[in-house]
Amino acid sequence: MRFEKWHALGNAYLLVVQPDAGDLTAARVRRLCDASTGIGSDGVVEVLSHESGRAEIAIWNPDGSVAEMSGNGSRIAAAWLLGERGGQEVEIVTAGRPVRAVALPDGLVRQEVGETSVAPDERLEAGGERVTVIPVDVGNPHAVVRRKALSRDDLLRLGPAIETHPRFPARTNVQLVRPLGRDTLEVLVWERGAGETRASGSSAVAAAAAAVAREWCDSPVTVSMPGGELHVAVAGPLVVLTGPAEQICVGTTAL
Repeated sequence: MRFEKWHALGNAYLLVVQPDAGDLTAARVRRLCDASTGIGSDGVVEVLSHESGRAEIAIWNPDGSVAEMSGNGSRIAAAWLLGERGGQEVEIVTAGRPVRAVALPDGLVRQEVGETSVAPDERLEAGGERVTVIPVDVGNPHAVVRRKALSRDDLLRLGPAIETHPRFPARTNVQLVRPLGRDTLEVLVWERGAGETRASGSSAVAAAAAAVAREWCDSPVTVSMPGGELHVAVAGPLVVLTGPAEQICVGTTAL
Protein backbone atom coordinates (compact mmCIF):
# COMPACT_ATOMS: atom_id res chain seq x y z
CA MET A 1 0.00 0.00 0.00
CA ARG A 2 1.21 3.47 -0.86
CA PHE A 3 0.91 6.12 1.85
CA GLU A 4 1.79 9.74 2.45
CA LYS A 5 2.58 11.06 5.91
CA TRP A 6 1.51 14.64 6.65
CA HIS A 7 1.36 16.80 9.74
CA ALA A 8 -0.55 19.88 10.82
CA LEU A 9 1.30 21.58 13.70
CA GLY A 10 2.75 18.23 14.78
CA ASN A 11 -0.59 16.39 14.51
CA ALA A 12 0.48 13.64 12.09
CA TYR A 13 -1.74 11.61 9.77
CA LEU A 14 -1.16 8.87 7.25
CA LEU A 15 -3.04 9.61 4.03
CA VAL A 16 -4.08 6.61 1.92
CA VAL A 17 -6.18 6.52 -1.23
CA GLN A 18 -8.75 3.95 -2.26
CA PRO A 19 -8.85 1.51 -3.94
CA ASP A 20 -5.08 1.14 -3.43
CA ALA A 21 -5.35 1.03 0.37
CA GLY A 22 -7.61 -2.02 0.45
CA ASP A 23 -9.82 -2.84 3.41
CA LEU A 24 -9.06 -0.67 6.43
CA THR A 25 -10.13 -2.25 9.69
CA ALA A 26 -9.80 -1.05 13.27
CA ALA A 27 -7.01 -3.57 13.89
CA ARG A 28 -5.13 -2.54 10.75
CA VAL A 29 -5.41 1.15 11.60
CA ARG A 30 -4.08 0.51 15.11
CA ARG A 31 -1.10 -1.34 13.60
CA LEU A 32 -0.40 1.40 11.06
CA CYS A 33 -0.50 4.12 13.73
CA ASP A 34 1.75 2.23 16.17
CA ALA A 35 5.27 3.63 15.95
CA SER A 36 6.81 0.37 17.22
CA THR A 37 5.11 -2.15 14.92
CA GLY A 38 3.80 0.10 12.14
CA ILE A 39 4.54 3.53 10.69
CA GLY A 40 3.37 5.75 13.53
CA SER A 41 0.80 8.54 13.38
CA ASP A 42 -2.06 10.24 15.21
CA GLY A 43 -4.59 8.82 12.76
CA VAL A 44 -5.35 7.87 9.17
CA VAL A 45 -7.01 9.96 6.47
CA GLU A 46 -8.67 7.52 4.07
CA VAL A 47 -9.55 9.08 0.71
CA LEU A 48 -12.64 7.11 -0.28
CA SER A 49 -13.14 8.85 -3.63
CA HIS A 50 -11.87 11.97 -5.36
CA GLU A 51 -12.35 13.97 -8.50
CA SER A 52 -11.37 17.42 -9.64
CA GLY A 53 -12.03 19.79 -6.75
CA ARG A 54 -13.78 17.30 -4.45
CA ALA A 55 -12.87 14.36 -2.22
CA GLU A 56 -14.79 12.21 0.25
CA ILE A 57 -12.74 11.02 3.21
CA ALA A 58 -12.95 8.99 6.39
CA ILE A 59 -10.91 9.90 9.47
CA TRP A 60 -9.58 7.07 11.64
CA ASN A 61 -8.33 7.60 15.19
CA PRO A 62 -5.22 5.66 16.27
CA ASP A 63 -7.34 3.41 18.50
CA GLY A 64 -9.23 2.21 15.41
CA SER A 65 -12.37 4.25 15.98
CA VAL A 66 -13.74 6.61 13.33
CA ALA A 67 -14.00 10.37 13.87
CA GLU A 68 -16.88 12.29 12.32
CA MET A 69 -14.75 15.38 11.83
CA SER A 70 -11.12 16.45 12.02
CA GLY A 71 -10.03 19.99 11.25
CA ASN A 72 -6.41 18.97 10.78
CA GLY A 73 -7.25 15.75 8.93
CA SER A 74 -9.61 17.46 6.51
CA ARG A 75 -7.07 20.27 5.97
CA ILE A 76 -4.39 17.70 5.15
CA ALA A 77 -6.78 16.08 2.67
CA ALA A 78 -7.47 19.51 1.15
CA ALA A 79 -3.74 20.28 0.82
CA TRP A 80 -3.18 16.87 -0.79
CA LEU A 81 -6.05 17.35 -3.26
CA LEU A 82 -4.93 20.88 -4.11
CA GLY A 83 -1.50 19.47 -4.92
CA GLU A 84 -2.91 16.57 -6.94
CA ARG A 85 -5.46 18.51 -8.96
CA GLY A 86 -4.21 22.08 -8.88
CA GLY A 87 -6.49 25.06 -8.50
CA GLN A 88 -7.15 27.21 -5.46
CA GLU A 89 -10.33 25.72 -3.98
CA VAL A 90 -11.56 22.23 -3.11
CA GLU A 91 -14.34 20.61 -1.13
CA ILE A 92 -13.64 17.85 1.38
CA VAL A 93 -16.59 15.77 2.60
CA THR A 94 -16.23 13.88 5.88
CA ALA A 95 -19.14 11.93 7.40
CA GLY A 96 -21.45 13.84 5.07
CA ARG A 97 -20.19 17.24 6.22
CA PRO A 98 -18.78 19.41 3.41
CA VAL A 99 -15.74 21.55 4.21
CA ARG A 100 -14.77 24.13 1.59
CA ALA A 101 -11.03 24.80 1.57
CA VAL A 102 -9.02 27.53 -0.14
CA ALA A 103 -5.25 27.61 -0.67
CA LEU A 104 -3.46 30.64 0.79
CA PRO A 105 0.19 31.73 0.53
CA ASP A 106 2.93 30.15 2.67
CA GLY A 107 1.32 26.70 2.77
CA LEU A 108 -1.77 27.82 4.68
CA VAL A 109 -5.27 26.51 3.99
CA ARG A 110 -8.49 28.29 4.95
CA GLN A 111 -11.43 26.00 5.74
CA GLU A 112 -15.11 26.81 6.07
CA VAL A 113 -15.92 24.12 8.62
CA GLY A 114 -19.68 24.66 8.71
CA GLU A 115 -22.06 25.24 11.56
CA THR A 116 -20.89 24.94 15.16
CA SER A 117 -23.16 24.99 18.19
CA VAL A 118 -22.28 25.94 21.77
CA ALA A 119 -24.50 24.51 24.52
CA PRO A 120 -25.11 25.83 28.06
CA ASP A 121 -22.56 25.15 30.80
CA GLU A 122 -22.77 21.83 32.64
CA ARG A 123 -21.23 20.72 35.93
CA LEU A 124 -19.62 17.28 36.08
CA GLU A 125 -17.73 15.23 38.63
CA ALA A 126 -14.54 14.23 36.83
CA GLY A 127 -10.92 13.62 37.74
CA GLY A 128 -11.57 14.13 41.45
CA GLU A 129 -13.15 17.58 41.14
CA ARG A 130 -16.36 19.27 40.09
CA VAL A 131 -15.73 20.74 36.65
CA THR A 132 -17.70 23.20 34.52
CA VAL A 133 -17.71 22.08 30.89
CA ILE A 134 -19.11 23.77 27.79
CA PRO A 135 -20.34 21.17 25.27
CA VAL A 136 -19.62 22.22 21.67
CA ASP A 137 -20.68 20.44 18.48
CA VAL A 138 -18.27 20.91 15.56
CA GLY A 139 -19.59 17.90 13.66
CA ASN A 140 -17.91 15.91 16.44
CA PRO A 141 -18.33 16.37 20.23
CA HIS A 142 -16.17 18.60 22.42
CA ALA A 143 -16.06 19.64 26.05
CA VAL A 144 -14.34 22.97 26.73
CA VAL A 145 -13.05 23.65 30.24
CA ARG A 146 -11.76 27.09 31.26
CA ARG A 147 -8.84 27.08 33.70
CA LYS A 148 -6.95 29.85 35.48
CA ALA A 149 -3.70 28.12 34.55
CA LEU A 150 -2.95 25.21 32.25
CA SER A 151 -0.88 22.19 33.19
CA ARG A 152 -0.15 18.90 31.50
CA ASP A 153 -0.90 17.11 34.78
CA ASP A 154 -4.43 18.54 34.72
CA LEU A 155 -4.86 17.49 31.09
CA LEU A 156 -3.75 13.91 31.81
CA ARG A 157 -6.11 13.77 34.80
CA LEU A 158 -9.18 15.54 33.42
CA GLY A 159 -8.89 14.60 29.73
CA PRO A 160 -9.59 10.85 29.99
CA ALA A 161 -12.07 11.37 32.85
CA ILE A 162 -14.21 13.76 30.82
CA GLU A 163 -13.74 11.85 27.55
CA THR A 164 -15.29 8.73 29.06
CA HIS A 165 -17.78 10.44 31.41
CA PRO A 166 -21.33 8.97 31.29
CA ARG A 167 -22.53 12.40 30.11
CA PHE A 168 -20.81 11.60 26.79
CA PRO A 169 -21.87 8.06 25.83
CA ALA A 170 -20.02 8.29 22.49
CA ARG A 171 -17.01 9.87 24.29
CA THR A 172 -15.84 13.43 23.66
CA ASN A 173 -12.79 15.54 22.83
CA VAL A 174 -11.61 17.75 25.70
CA GLN A 175 -9.97 21.17 25.69
CA LEU A 176 -8.48 22.96 28.67
CA VAL A 177 -8.43 26.66 27.79
CA ARG A 178 -7.03 29.89 29.21
CA PRO A 179 -7.79 33.26 27.60
CA LEU A 180 -4.61 35.31 27.15
CA GLY A 181 -6.42 38.41 25.88
CA ARG A 182 -9.37 39.43 23.77
CA ASP A 183 -7.94 37.70 20.70
CA THR A 184 -5.84 34.79 21.98
CA LEU A 185 -6.50 31.46 23.72
CA GLU A 186 -4.00 29.00 25.15
CA VAL A 187 -5.32 25.45 24.72
CA LEU A 188 -4.31 21.92 25.73
CA VAL A 189 -6.03 19.10 23.86
CA TRP A 190 -7.14 15.60 24.81
CA GLU A 191 -8.55 13.92 21.70
CA ARG A 192 -11.17 11.20 21.78
CA GLY A 193 -9.50 8.00 20.63
CA ALA A 194 -6.03 9.56 20.52
CA GLY A 195 -5.24 11.09 23.92
CA GLU A 196 -2.92 14.04 24.41
CA THR A 197 -2.37 15.82 21.09
CA ARG A 198 -0.01 18.65 20.13
CA ALA A 199 -2.67 20.36 18.03
CA SER A 200 -6.23 19.78 16.83
CA GLY A 201 -8.20 21.75 14.28
CA SER A 202 -11.68 20.86 15.51
CA SER A 203 -10.53 21.49 19.10
CA ALA A 204 -9.31 24.95 18.08
CA VAL A 205 -12.74 25.62 16.55
CA ALA A 206 -14.55 24.37 19.66
CA ALA A 207 -12.38 26.42 22.02
CA ALA A 208 -12.73 29.60 19.94
CA ALA A 209 -16.49 29.15 19.49
CA ALA A 210 -16.94 28.71 23.25
CA ALA A 211 -14.70 31.71 23.99
CA VAL A 212 -16.65 33.98 21.65
CA ALA A 213 -20.02 32.69 22.89
CA ARG A 214 -19.02 33.31 26.53
CA GLU A 215 -17.44 36.69 25.61
CA TRP A 216 -13.97 35.72 26.79
CA CYS A 217 -12.63 36.66 23.35
CA ASP A 218 -13.62 38.51 20.21
CA SER A 219 -13.44 36.98 16.75
CA PRO A 220 -11.04 36.25 15.11
CA VAL A 221 -9.22 34.18 17.73
CA THR A 222 -5.64 32.92 17.66
CA VAL A 223 -5.57 29.50 19.31
CA SER A 224 -2.14 28.66 20.71
CA MET A 225 -1.43 24.96 21.29
CA PRO A 226 1.82 23.10 22.01
CA GLY A 227 2.24 22.41 18.28
CA GLY A 228 1.66 25.99 17.17
CA GLU A 229 -1.12 28.42 16.29
CA LEU A 230 -4.39 28.13 14.37
CA HIS A 231 -6.65 31.05 13.53
CA VAL A 232 -10.43 30.85 13.95
CA ALA A 233 -13.04 33.34 12.77
CA VAL A 234 -16.47 32.91 14.36
CA ALA A 235 -19.54 34.51 12.76
CA GLY A 236 -22.51 33.15 14.67
CA PRO A 237 -22.76 29.41 13.96
CA LEU A 238 -20.38 29.63 10.98
CA VAL A 239 -16.67 29.17 11.59
CA VAL A 240 -13.57 29.54 9.40
CA LEU A 241 -10.32 27.79 10.38
CA THR A 242 -6.91 28.72 8.94
CA GLY A 243 -3.69 26.79 9.42
CA PRO A 244 -0.84 24.86 7.77
CA ALA A 245 -0.51 21.34 6.41
CA GLU A 246 2.83 19.86 5.37
CA GLN A 247 3.83 16.61 3.71
CA ILE A 248 6.50 14.68 5.61
CA CYS A 249 7.20 11.70 3.35
CA VAL A 250 5.80 9.23 0.82
CA GLY A 251 6.29 5.48 1.06
CA THR A 252 4.90 1.98 0.73
CA THR A 253 4.11 -0.59 3.37
CA ALA A 254 3.23 -4.27 3.42
CA LEU A 255 0.91 -3.76 6.41
